[in-house]
Amino acid sequence: MSLLLTLSGVNTFYDRLHVLKGASLHVNEGEIVALLGANGAGKTTTLRTVCGLLRPASGQVSFAGQSIVGRSPEALVRLGITQVPEGRQIFGPLSVQDNLLLGAYGRGRRAQRTEVPGDLARVFELFPVLAERRHERGGSLSGGQQQMLAMGRALMARPRLLLLDEPCLGLAPLVARQIMETIVALRAQGTTILLVEQNARAALRIADRGYVMETGKVVLEGTSEELVRNKDVRRAYLGKDYDEV
Repeated sequence: MSLLLTLSGVNTFYDRLHVLKGASLHVNEGEIVALLGANGAGKTTTLRTVCGLLRPASGQVSFAGQSIVGRSPEALVRLGITQVPEGRQIFGPLSVQDNLLLGAYGRGRRAQRTEVPGDLARVFELFPVLAERRHERGGSLSGGQQQMLAMGRALMARPRLLLLDEPCLGLAPLVARQIMETIVALRAQGTTILLVEQNARAALRIADRGYVMETGKVVLEGTSEELVRNKDVRRAYLGKDYDEV
């Protein structure tokens, strides 16, 4: 299993606020890796640092063996890193199909002609409801459908690494389960995933490995099974009645 993403001793600030404090983690190609922690622990900041929205003050971020510190978000999308942000951030006035096509923007004219139609068909296969509503405004979709649209838009860039920030936030349990099943299907199709998810139970059910963050630091790591058995993780994130998977 080859190494795809590495963060080593990363320190990231918001102005003078020191958020990531020597954070280190790695993601192997073909994995689902969960990033757990309370609100404010630094999970979203980690994703924003990886995708180029924030530049670390120190430390190293490497993707597929090369440093990506200082590269623009647009360059990183072309390199193969795409994020689905918390809150979806779709373009409400645009149609579902136009939202999806924006995800392929920048792939070049040849790709637009030869590859994008097939990629669009793949997204519609993953999310049939988007195919049914392809000509409707994105803002008219339900919350779960908007999450599917945000994920589909990211997939249109053909990412090697998909960063998911709270994909199940605010969704009904049945819809959240569908989203998690889709994440597993994406991994089976070859997409590597770094998952931030407040629902630690759901995340650890599908992840291969996980990291726990506290106040900007990675304080614990292990396989999903190891984290499920860890007493501190169970107490803080899973609850004493959690059934092991």
